[in-house]
Amino acid sequence: MIGYLEGTLRQLDATRALLVAGGVGYEIHISLSTYYRLEGKRDAALDIYTHVREDTLALYGFATAEEKLAFEKLISISGIGPTVAQKILSGIDVADLADAVARDDVRKLSSIPGVGKKTAERLVVELKDKMQDLPSSEAAPVGPSAASDDVVSALVHLGYARPEAERAVERTLRAHANAPFEDLLRFALQAVSRRP
Repeated sequence: MIGYLEGTLRQLDATRALLVAGGVGYEIHISLSTYYRLEGKRDAALDIYTHVREDTLALYGFATAEEKLAFEKLISISGIGPTVAQKILSGIDVADLADAVARDDVRKLSSIPGVGKKTAERLVVELKDKMQDLPSSEAAPVGPSAASDDVVSALVHLGYARPEAERAVERTLRAHANAPFEDLLRFALQAVSRRP
């Protein structure tokens, strides 16, 4: 059972990563959230969920332990397999998922691509008690300064100079103050790439 992989990214797209570790290339299914965290990086470290069936062995990778935990809780629900769970985590971040479940927000959950009203209702009912150990944006609010620090750090790791990264994040926060981390990072990357 593989639980963690660290290595060189050989290929990366919105749903898959090819990670070379110890001379072996592992094809790993990823969510958009993990994709945004890996984008532009050469090396990566992922928590892994190994899904084994009679005819399949598939690896699902996560940039954070919280996302892996949310994935495991999702697939514990009858009728939700790894593919659907990965789609859900591509459509909503973990904190928003925990909030939506806590508030019985069926409308928000059913707005996720691939999740209908009945599935959203099942998520609320079956995840209610299981999501309490996951961080939610209500339980742990992330202020603009914390979000900006994370985005600046991500840009610096991608090779941008700190002053340039800070200016891009400042412009991004003015326009998108309440956006989640992944969106802030995407907007900030667009801002730095537009600079002459």
